[in-house]
Amino acid sequence: MSRLVLICGMPGAGKTTLARRMVQERLLVRLCPDEWLAGLGVDLDDEEIRLRVEQVLWSHAQELLAAGVDTLLENGLWMREERDEKRQWARRHGVEVELTVLDVPLEERWRRIERRNASPEAGHVRLTYADLEHYQQFFEPPDEDELALFERPPAGLPTA
Repeated sequence: MSRLVLICGMPGAGKTTLARRMVQERLLVRLCPDEWLAGLGVDLDDEEIRLRVEQVLWSHAQELLAAGVDTLLENGLWMREERDEKRQWARRHGVEVELTVLDVPLEERWRRIERRNASPEAGHVRLTYADLEHYQQFFEPPDEDELALFERPPAGLPTA
């Protein structure tokens, strides 16, 4: 049975760091919209293109999962509706699904973003403190009832 791994968190929460570690320690294919957009030379702030790339990556994830390949989506998944869509698809297709939530205080995320802004990698979007505050209004953190709908990560493997 394949497994869908979802990482939920705001910018600067550590999603990419965790996802890269998980790929090293688990047999996962990692799909990261920011890196795909950067690789295509597309403006990472272009919401229309971002949505299209995320849809293509979700279709690709579905194909990988159907083929038995464990897959990690590094989208941020800020809204419950997005997480529900992925979880419900997985359940309908006999795929296990786990959710890791990175809930990091705004001030710590800003410290990380400042460091990242000072020496950006490819695929990095330069953010301001105002951006982080603005994005926060769109974040719907999972509650205990929602978390109970997901499998736990396998014992001994990296989580948050």
